[in-house]
Amino acid sequence: MSNYLRTDLDDTICALATAGGVGAIGVIRVSGVNAIKIVSSVFKGKNLENVDTHTVHLGKISDDETVIDEVLATVFISPRSYTGENSIEISCHGSPYIQHKILELLVQKGARLAKPGEFTLRAFLNKKLDLSQAEAVADLIASNSAEAHKTAMNQMRGGFSEQINLLKEKLVNFASLIELELDFSEEDVEFASKEELKKLVTNIQSLIHSLILSFKYGNAIRNGIPTVIAGKPNAGKSTLLNALLNEERAIVSEIAGTTRDTIEEVLTIDGINFRLTDTAGLRKSMDTIESIGIERTQDKISKATIVLYLFDASTTSEQELNDELKTFEIHDAIIIPVGNKIDLLTHLPNHQIIRSSNQPVYISSLRKENIHAIVDVLQKVILEQKVNSDIIITNIRHYESLKNTAISLDAVLNAIDQKLSGDLLAFDIRKAIYHLSEITGDITTEDLLDNIFSKFCIGK
Repeated sequence: MSNYLRTDLDDTICALATAGGVGAIGVIRVSGVNAIKIVSSVFKGKNLENVDTHTVHLGKISDDETVIDEVLATVFISPRSYTGENSIEISCHGSPYIQHKILELLVQKGARLAKPGEFTLRAFLNKKLDLSQAEAVADLIASNSAEAHKTAMNQMRGGFSEQINLLKEKLVNFASLIELELDFSEEDVEFASKEELKKLVTNIQSLIHSLILSFKYGNAIRNGIPTVIAGKPNAGKSTLLNALLNEERAIVSEIAGTTRDTIEEVLTIDGINFRLTDTAGLRKSMDTIESIGIERTQDKISKATIVLYLFDASTTSEQELNDELKTFEIHDAIIIPVGNKIDLLTHLPNHQIIRSSNQPVYISSLRKENIHAIVDVLQKVILEQKVNSDIIITNIRHYESLKNTAISLDAVLNAIDQKLSGDLLAFDIRKAIYHLSEITGDITTEDLLDNIFSKFCIGK
């Protein structure tokens, strides 16, 4: 059985809700049926058992006559709290010693230390959040860009859940009518119009496919977009990395093969993180260390979403460039050719590219000329992945459930076209409802909950 569901949910739990270490303040969260009673037993000030919900009180946390700290206690009375239980948040000074002593005292008085994600698990079990909203809490905490924050906030507020529940409701209504027909099968009556059902399922399929397509973009903004800077030695890859970041991050040298290992940094463009990787130059090398670096370059390219292929615009012919780009055809990445060293030219070349859908961008990484053009192209290729929807899928679990829903709905349409029996039709509709219910948590398993909430930080 799951560690989480084995837990006695009648326990009162406590944990540090703020990051560990020294700070101005720390917040200790307490939740459970006896939360207010336990904190009141160590709180000197107003009697917290007689105060209104959502009120804040100044007092001292004391162990008998020993004062540990002067604190603010914020009281939330069930069901008007994050977890749906009686809860108190203790704002104390940010000394690790003080935080530890208060937690130790709460445990002595009958609370126990919370497991990772246990506060949010209780919020889910008490129907304060559905499962997709609970997962969005973790995404919100981990968000490190404007787009990731926006997507997590929309999901946590229930935008995605509302849409899924609406689809489920429509399917449930039709499934009920079809099953009602089965009870009157001998009377040959039709409660559910098959044409209306086909129209409904077709419309739902369109929305489901839109959500599925959004995952590529959503996964990118959640985790950052793997972007590799590749090319031959001395093409100017490290100089380009420094120019994009506007700092001297990588060592630059005229000696070929200077970069022997990958260097990773993050470039944020309009709220989206691009995980830039500077790599070793692509060539055959007898140097053991450099060869390892080249192998790592090939590995990074195989996992990249975007490859900025840097070539020397002053020496590379059109045929050479197309031959070099041919080596990338086995990869699924978006290839952006970048002609560097235009400062050595009197006029821009005109390489006609047949190995990439993107024509070259010409720059001088040394003089930082036209670097904005690379930023513009990066922004463009990602926006082309974005679907025209406010709801974007970022979670692989939701993505898999939506794909299974689409398969079940395809079976429904096939059953209608082949005029199959009502019981087979109802079965396929119920399967679609089941997969949609997996997303919101109406249907869960112990292992699923364990897997989701164990990844949360303690105190959340």
